[in-house]
Amino acid sequence: MQPPPNSWLQDFADWRKRSLVRANLLVLIALLSAFWLSNFPHNRLSYWILLPLLLSFIGTADTLRCMRTRWSWYHGGVVLCAYMDLMAVCMIAFFLVYPLWL
Repeated sequence: MQPPPNSWLQDFADWRKRSLVRANLLVLIALLSAFWLSNFPHNRLSYWILLPLLLSFIGTADTLRCMRTRWSWYHGGVVLCAYMDLMAVCMIAFFLVYPLWL
């Protein structure tokens, strides 16, 4: 039996399955929306940046779900993605906190 033609979309949206692409897209979308909400480079205070921060935490958790117990090149790639997620989370938190210092 053939799978339905939109099965990749269903697999992509299924939260029970691990997806590194979905996790990276969540974090990158959160980072871009934080740039837009903070009005970078003018950096105005907006508490709506909490939403991209929460979205980036969800994406980071989804990335960490993809870790394997034994080291392989895939595991190394997931570690690099986790570092990218951590950098994006720190940048979004900076956008949230920096206008309070001005």
